[in-house]
Amino acid sequence: MKKITVLAAAILATGYVSFAQTDAQKAAAQAAQAIAQAPETEVQAPKPSYWTKSLMTQLNFAQNSYFNWAKGGNNNVAFTSYIDAHADYKKGDMLWTNRLQLDYGFLYSEDKPIMQKSKDRMLLESNWGLKATEKLYYSANFTFLNQFTHGYTYGTPSVQDPTIRDWKDARTLKSGFLAPGIVTLGLGLKWVPNKWLTINVSPLTGGFTIVKEEQLRKAYGMVLKPKYEGEVDPIGSYYRPARFELGAQVVADAKLKINDNFEASTHLILFSNYLKNPQNIRVNWDNLFMWKLAKYFTLTLTTNLIYDDTVLITDKNGVARKNVQFLEALQFGFTYTFSSKKD
Repeated sequence: MKKITVLAAAILATGYVSFAQTDAQKAAAQAAQAIAQAPETEVQAPKPSYWTKSLMTQLNFAQNSYFNWAKGGNNNVAFTSYIDAHADYKKGDMLWTNRLQLDYGFLYSEDKPIMQKSKDRMLLESNWGLKATEKLYYSANFTFLNQFTHGYTYGTPSVQDPTIRDWKDARTLKSGFLAPGIVTLGLGLKWVPNKWLTINVSPLTGGFTIVKEEQLRKAYGMVLKPKYEGEVDPIGSYYRPARFELGAQVVADAKLKINDNFEASTHLILFSNYLKNPQNIRVNWDNLFMWKLAKYFTLTLTTNLIYDDTVLITDKNGVARKNVQFLEALQFGFTYTFSSKKD
């Protein structure tokens, strides 16, 4: 009887296992069929990136304080800021580069109880190019050069115990917003021989020099015109607020990164006016040398050289003449690049 029972149990177990295997095989077959019939999912390729952007900022601060200092001196505070923004687009044979530089600084000295501007410049450049050969592009180049606020020569009041108002009255206005402002648009060729050098030659360049402040127009070479047609009396004449120029322009940019701690760049603009004295070349030449001393701190040397034969500069003797303008600044401060990436 026991043998019969054991045999029956074995037969039942074998049947159960066989049934389970059959169900498992059926389920696996159904799953395989479902996978085979499922629609294929397409993997989307990432969108191409055409823009390259970067934004560098600098903040520089200097302060001197004197107390019972036998050699003398005046307490002073100086602050400067600088922004250099790039937005470049490249797709196929087309190249579009944009750069905005903003530079502003001021200082306060105890001997002159008014805020004095030390640096002030805004420069916007935009260049569009279409590849002609491996290193040459047909190009259109736009530049806009201006400043934010009024600039002065700071004289000394002739009264004893001068007030702040006396110090302000002793100033002589030298520049202002759109005084001058220079706008140019040129057509030509752009040569890009390597990654660190770009030269743009525009034999057809038109532009305007704008001087909004009437008292500065003579100093910046504005055209003297009679108030009424046919009038010859200089008393009735006035200087126009803008001057049109047509000529040739060359813009050269070079940037070298020697190592992780030192880089240098130069920016040169040369312009010849076909309409008046084309042999007198207008020069704007900027240089920047930057040493990285720590992760976020740099020592920066900048120079700006300008020669413009239409600008008259008044010397200490009150004589106005053409001359070379030069600015140099050595600064230590905080530097940070917010982004340098492709979108």
